[in-house]
Amino acid sequence: MDIGSILLIFALLTLVGLFIARPIFDRRATIVNGRTGREDHQLSTLLAERDRVLDALQEIDFDHTLGKIPDEDFPVQRAALVQQGAEVLRQLDELQPEPDGHGGEQRLEVAIAARRADAVRTGLRLPDSTAQVVEVDDEIEARLASRRRERKDKSAGFCAQCGRPVQKSDRFCPGCGTALP
Repeated sequence: MDIGSILLIFALLTLVGLFIARPIFDRRATIVNGRTGREDHQLSTLLAERDRVLDALQEIDFDHTLGKIPDEDFPVQRAALVQQGAEVLRQLDELQPEPDGHGGEQRLEVAIAARRADAVRTGLRLPDSTAQVVEVDDEIEARLASRRRERKDKSAGFCAQCGRPVQKSDRFCPGCGTALP
């Protein structure tokens, strides 16, 4: 190998190294669509935080509806999440000023309407008094109730030996064969 090829390989490696390391040395913020890269990153972070808070609010409402969260703890936890969400929305409004000044109110109304529609579709009771609970399909409920009554009439309990369910008509346990009283 002669000296020319070694210098050519060294120059090529230097250029490739500089190209790869360029983002590390470039401290200037790039401007895209009127925003810097840092602003885009902050906006993305705030949007993700907003979505997380909205999901947490929906989950806490659902858990309260199921009875997993006590009535005395629910308002405190929900108020903290609402406060956190309001702070995130305030920061988002600072990054994204609306041209007409009413965009924030309109976005808030659209978000509230979407959450209510989602709650109505899933059959949840919303925490405020103006929300309506969706009527549960009566036909399905009637079928479930009649099925439960039928099973209750047929069931005689459980086997004392193995614990499997037995019917009133059974003389022996279908699981272990023990004679039933």
